[in-house]
Amino acid sequence: MADALRAEILSLARSHFEARAKPSFVPGETYIPPSGKVMDAEDCAHLIDASLDMWLTAGRYADRFERELAAIFGRRHARMTVSGSAANLLAFAALTSPKHGERRLRPGDEVITVAAGFPTTVAPIVQHGCVPVFVDVDVETHNVDVDLLEAAVGPKTRGVMIAHSLGNPFDVVRVAEICRRHGLWLVEDCCDAFGATIGGKGVGTFGDVATLSFYPAHHITTGEGGAVLMDTGPLAKIAESFRDWGRDCYCKPGTDNTCGNRFGWKLGDLPRGYDHKYTYSHLGYNLKVSDMQAALGVSQLTKLDRFVARRRENFAGLERRLRERGLDGLFHLPVATPGSEPSWFGYLLTVRDGVGLDRNALVARLEERRVGTRLLFAGNLIRQPAFRDVQYRVHGTLSRTDKVMRDSFWIGVWPGITEPMLDYMADTLDATARELAAR
Repeated sequence: MADALRAEILSLARSHFEARAKPSFVPGETYIPPSGKVMDAEDCAHLIDASLDMWLTAGRYADRFERELAAIFGRRHARMTVSGSAANLLAFAALTSPKHGERRLRPGDEVITVAAGFPTTVAPIVQHGCVPVFVDVDVETHNVDVDLLEAAVGPKTRGVMIAHSLGNPFDVVRVAEICRRHGLWLVEDCCDAFGATIGGKGVGTFGDVATLSFYPAHHITTGEGGAVLMDTGPLAKIAESFRDWGRDCYCKPGTDNTCGNRFGWKLGDLPRGYDHKYTYSHLGYNLKVSDMQAALGVSQLTKLDRFVARRRENFAGLERRLRERGLDGLFHLPVATPGSEPSWFGYLLTVRDGVGLDRNALVARLEERRVGTRLLFAGNLIRQPAFRDVQYRVHGTLSRTDKVMRDSFWIGVWPGITEPMLDYMADTLDATARELAAR
């Protein structure tokens, strides 16, 4: 009876989803967001299927999602968490564990990164007492200048933590080789780049650890959610420990005595036999997910290839339209890193010097005309209020990062954008930019 009722409920959920009104696009009236989610009836059914279990923490869907996600990347382990930012926190925290011995990251160690990006790629470095070392980016690829990165390596450098910007891979092949040569940890932030490749190999497979975000703006969504990817069992166990309160125990929720020695451990200064479930090897957090989040992720993973393909199609379609209108004379258009196949998150435009365009006025007018825009996140992190009292080092200058801060913005290429929307976006950008440049 219960199985029959479940099947009927899920069938009704699919029908309900399909029966929902689907508003049509009206140029100039319908807002075109720069990012968004694409959902279907199966996503709805998966959410409800998990909710019917009434298992409110990680369960069968979380186990499945982690296995399938790791398999997609060709990595041995994936650990799901509550957001991409939490994934960055866990990834970095895992490298500070005493279990790494002399290689562990310690306060005062330097970690090379970029200032043109999202703050939570850099925040874990600061939060753990390490020193971010900022190097400049390239205006066309909006990624790290690898020559500057290599030159920035010094006696205190212990790691590199950088994001693939807006789905365009940084030259992680070369960066990974630099890290190998100097014995540095490499954290790959792939939150905006799920499905991108470089040298025929997927991003997220080069670093010691990699991170993903499943926020609704990203390539797939679990609502809120993220994941950490790695290859070694010990590192996976450390990341899981930091995620799950810092405990030494690795039992899954609802299970006990997985190790078969729950009351036989002697760790720290605790008395022998102290309950392993309440023994802590790290100063951790509670960053676990619900099974409903994971259930949505399992469904969304089946559509990943289609989503990535549509992003690439929309990027190519937008680029063709902008070049046909001669807008490459007003803007630096985004360029893929050589040897890469991006999984584009957005279409970044940077106003060229001397063309008489004010970025702020332009994006304000585009928003009025219902074309959604975003800046390249923090622009230049060291200009942000949060960094006023942060200890950091800049190698060289951040002149190109400052240009991105002043003159760059991006518009959407996510799978929900249609051909009529691309036409309207290109026409509106063309008319608006030329109108403002003529003043």
